[in-house]
Amino acid sequence: MEDSKNRENHDAPTLLLKDSSNDKLFCYLEQIVKVEGTEYALLTPVDTPVTLFKINEKDEPILIEKIEKNEQILQNADAVLQEHDLSLVRSAVTLTVSGELEEPVYDDLEEDEANDDESETYELLVNFNVLNDEYGLYVPLDPFFIVAKIVENGAILVEDEEFDRVQPLIESELEKNSY
Repeated sequence: MEDSKNRENHDAPTLLLKDSSNDKLFCYLEQIVKVEGTEYALLTPVDTPVTLFKINEKDEPILIEKIEKNEQILQNADAVLQEHDLSLVRSAVTLTVSGELEEPVYDDLEEDEANDDESETYELLVNFNVLNDEYGLYVPLDPFFIVAKIVENGAILVEDEEFDRVQPLIESELEKNSY
């Protein structure tokens, strides 16, 4: 299986994705799916997507779903990443990290996945503190696909009701084409 994080050998075309807030994310075009006469794109970020969690000693980490781009948490995360020659990018859809990351150790991951097939799999990239709270930036190990509409100068993120409507149609088209 080819590692999706190995971007040096990734020869997919790239394009610029914009969301409704006009935030941008540079992405690889993985596949185009035509649904109801509209071309939708499956994209993956060029930089590594990361997810922010609050870490508790006793419980599972808690996902931070919404965060303002200028919050202290992200400033601290960026400072820690810079110590590793990485930088945090506040972009459309997701936070990303640019720079050279080490490859995950897949033997360890397979063991972790066997313990909990229902949960998504993440690898801790860095952890850091803000006041008395601990946070972590985690790399999702499952492919991170973004649904967008192709437009003349890039792509527009498919969001909210439109995403809810077209996601099952896109999945159905992909299933048809995989056989």
